[in-house]
Amino acid sequence: MAEGPFATRAELAEVADRLESASPEAILAWALEAYGPGICLACGFGAEDMVLLDMVAGIRPGVDVFYLDTGLLFDETYRLIQRVAETYPVRIIRVEPVVSLEEQTAEYGPELWSRDPDRCCALRKVEPLQRFLQGYRAWITGLRRQQSPTRAGIRPVEWDRRFGLVKVNPLFRWTRDEVWGYIRERGVPYNPLHDRGYPSIGCWPCTTAVAPGEDERAGRWRGHQKTECGLHGARGG
Repeated sequence: MAEGPFATRAELAEVADRLESASPEAILAWALEAYGPGICLACGFGAEDMVLLDMVAGIRPGVDVFYLDTGLLFDETYRLIQRVAETYPVRIIRVEPVVSLEEQTAEYGPELWSRDPDRCCALRKVEPLQRFLQGYRAWITGLRRQQSPTRAGIRPVEWDRRFGLVKVNPLFRWTRDEVWGYIRERGVPYNPLHDRGYPSIGCWPCTTAVAPGEDERAGRWRGHQKTECGLHGARGG
């Protein structure tokens, strides 16, 4: 699949080099211009996603913003989604798994997430995302290098070989303080769980609060050798 306006991966890498010192707004403006209607914003309605949503809405109203509704999101997240839909001039798209929670329980037993979180994420997140992204040439994410060791090498723009399109990471250099500085300065709405010790918010059965000094994603899948749901595991190449 062609990488949007770029003929080769090397050209995309050159763009990443040029954008290494660019602001998030400049990276977004470039991406929205380069990919037009072929780009979308992935939104889990965490702090980083809300910053990007606020920026994108100001640059190009009407952009596609999608979220993966696993059926297991926190009530606070669902309420924030409704507020965003009423506040921002963007197109909110709900993406659901093919398999319902009832069907998942019937096939795999109750609470699959507690026994095999990789399988649960594959069913409720990875497959729906792969299906949805087939209609786009690029997607925007809220990944930051500081979030975890597995994200330390991300670029402002890179080829996502897992899903076969370009991934844009405008906040790649930002710190957590910069994210929250933007939210407070602009009055951006955010998930109240952040105020209760949840720096990273996913599905309620697999997300806990984080203690001071812990990694930002330490509250995801506690008790399992797992730090990613599978959406951002394969980069480059």
